[in-house]
Amino acid sequence: MTSGGGERMAPFYCPYCGEESLEPREEHGSWFCPDCVRSFTLKFLGVGAPRTASKEIPR
Repeated sequence: MTSGGGERMAPFYCPYCGEESLEPREEHGSWFCPDCVRSFTLKFLGVGAPRTASKEIPR
């Protein structure tokens, strides 16, 4: 799901209001939604569940 040059695809809708009329911003991965007047950034963090320090429950 990547395009040429290593860039990821654009989001299909605003994560806040669901509208599809998004505009790219100058910052890489940043978008503006004119419908709800919000700006947001998308960042891929990785694949899989993050490791967390969990305490074992003694039996």
